[in-house]
Amino acid sequence: MTISKSNKQLNISLIVSDLSSKGAGRWGGAIRPFLLAQALQKLGHTVKIFGIAYEENGLSELPQDLPIISIPCPYYAGFGGTWRSLKQLLPKIDGDILYAVKLKPSSYGIALLKKYLSHRPLIVDIDDWEMSWFGGDGWRYNFTVKGFIEDLFKGNAPLQHPDHPFYLQRIEKLVSLADQVTLHTQFIQQRFGGIYVPNGKDTDLFDPQKYDPQKSRQKYNLENYKILMFPGAPRPYKGVEDILIALEKLNNPEFKLVIVGGSPYDNYDKKLEETWGKWLIQLPKSPVDAMPEIVSAAHLVVVPQQDTPATKAQFPLKLTDGMAMAKPILASKVGDIPEILGDTGYLVDPSCPDQLATQIDWIFNHLEEAQAKGKQARKRCIKTYSLQSMATILSQILEPFCF
Repeated sequence: MTISKSNKQLNISLIVSDLSSKGAGRWGGAIRPFLLAQALQKLGHTVKIFGIAYEENGLSELPQDLPIISIPCPYYAGFGGTWRSLKQLLPKIDGDILYAVKLKPSSYGIALLKKYLSHRPLIVDIDDWEMSWFGGDGWRYNFTVKGFIEDLFKGNAPLQHPDHPFYLQRIEKLVSLADQVTLHTQFIQQRFGGIYVPNGKDTDLFDPQKYDPQKSRQKYNLENYKILMFPGAPRPYKGVEDILIALEKLNNPEFKLVIVGGSPYDNYDKKLEETWGKWLIQLPKSPVDAMPEIVSAAHLVVVPQQDTPATKAQFPLKLTDGMAMAKPILASKVGDIPEILGDTGYLVDPSCPDQLATQIDWIFNHLEEAQAKGKQARKRCIKTYSLQSMATILSQILEPFCF
């Protein structure tokens, strides 16, 4: 599909919450801010990414094909340290349009300040319900004067970091100050309103015709196994343990779950290895352009999300990895997953290892049929979940600013 470029080329400043190795930089260009940037570039707009990188998380290697202005800041900088970083960052943000990614003080808050100073239009993209990580609407700050002062000023005090839920909860109330809201799930749309913009996949890069699955399996020493692949960072809510329990039930030594990248947050990988190492192969984090070859090695891509407020708000990028590469996909009925897959994948109830085991066994006993369904998934991805389809929606959003 050909995308026509806008009548007016805009300079768009994407403001990202954390460009460190645990923030937006952790996947080096595979996540929402960089997908938005690529789609906007397809429309002929100039895109620059701006943000603070929290030093304690480790500074990351970011894509070289985008202008990225990253200002380092100590994680517990407090208001003084954060303001020093902001004083460096704010003058550099030069877009005709401000586009904040994530409803956080460290992105949307910065964008609101820049909007106030420059009177430029502001769009906010909401790709997570940030308060879901802290109990959602039920979270309350236990206020006492002494405790509040200590939380603000004591060494490494929690309120010295701008993404504390105390601030997240309050910035949710400022969504109406944006000129436009974009989002990628029905859950977020129902909560905040706005325009649906799906996560698009580069279906030219993720093209199964460019790779030989058997050669890929040989390259990564996977040729002796039937490969179930989870191409992302494992977390407890992502249901990886449910897959491993299912493999234990099936007890077939040919089955292996391959995890790509590992967790950048904690020692959850080690826990999985200690408990389920018999069924597990872990591949290291890889650059975006290496992922199609890695996914090519999979017989089956698994996305077994558990049913939590956080997962309901998410659009798992692993789905479109598998769809673009025409792989059979086994996922759980959580959030938008059934809508994204349509009838091109296999769905089970969340947190049901027995259903997973049954479906895994069926898929590998009917692999040709499952592969045909995978080919339909790629067609669906190209039509609805590609960078091109993402750009089409963004062009309509930006049209009022292009004249």
